[in-house]
Amino acid sequence: MIFNKIKEIEKLSLEEKLQQFGDKKKASYNKKLFRSNMMLNPLRLNHLNKIDNLDADMITLNLEDAIAPSRKKEALYNIGLALSNLKESKSFIIVRTNPINEGGDSEIEFLNQFSFDAIRVSKIRDVDDIKKSLNLLSKDKELHISMETNEAFMNLSKLRIDERFTTANIGILDLLNSLGLPQSLLQQNNPTIDYILSKFLVDSKSCGLRPISFMFQDYKNSNEFKYWCQKEKLMGFESKACMGPLQVDIANNIFGVDEKEIIRAKHIKKRFEDNIQKAEHGFMDETYGFIDEPIYKDALLVLE
Repeated sequence: MIFNKIKEIEKLSLEEKLQQFGDKKKASYNKKLFRSNMMLNPLRLNHLNKIDNLDADMITLNLEDAIAPSRKKEALYNIGLALSNLKESKSFIIVRTNPINEGGDSEIEFLNQFSFDAIRVSKIRDVDDIKKSLNLLSKDKELHISMETNEAFMNLSKLRIDERFTTANIGILDLLNSLGLPQSLLQQNNPTIDYILSKFLVDSKSCGLRPISFMFQDYKNSNEFKYWCQKEKLMGFESKACMGPLQVDIANNIFGVDEKEIIRAKHIKKRFEDNIQKAEHGFMDETYGFIDEPIYKDALLVLE
């Protein structure tokens, strides 16, 4: 917990919360796990108070569509209060801002003073939005985007103009609306949804972005959420947006690397590197069959 007496903090006015801002600087996230991305509402201080010890690999503090315009300043100050008193966290911390020309610019400028890992800008449309975001963002933070518009969907691979832009999150419901498609399409084995997810995945990977799949909002329907995670892993996704701890547990389990895969990859790596010393780039292995350079490169990918 960040605060021992959260009930007292909740009673403070905005001005009083400003007086409680600390000077703590959490260390940067140094793991390579990005299986689950849990969304939190910063108006709920009791939820913010737990970000130092959640099981989600990523935590996104959401300033956008879940927050009424009249309460966005309160949500922003709550985030500042939590981050400035956060000593450490085992999660990658992200703040999701409003669109860059709808308050996102001032939110980024305010947030730059705090220690966290990435800003996620909503409703990105074009390269100009990326440039504006990068120019505002402090150099120690990554830029993530919410891909929710037709323009970004059609041109995602052209938007990566800087290495600090590392991650794209697909906002499937907003994207469907932008494409003029009904949300009722979002169901198992719908070919349009399969195409949208496949295009998003391949476009992201082709330009070096980490793609994070959409949030399944029926958080009580664990079986359906598990289905989507399994399907997306088969497609090649490695990360899933989550609502609540139960979805986090499911995503962490499904997107985690199977121990058998690691054993196989280590065996292939050793055998290939041993045989390459003999100028053998392709050979039969008694356990895993034929091994050549493409098989070796896939093993390295698993081990990474």
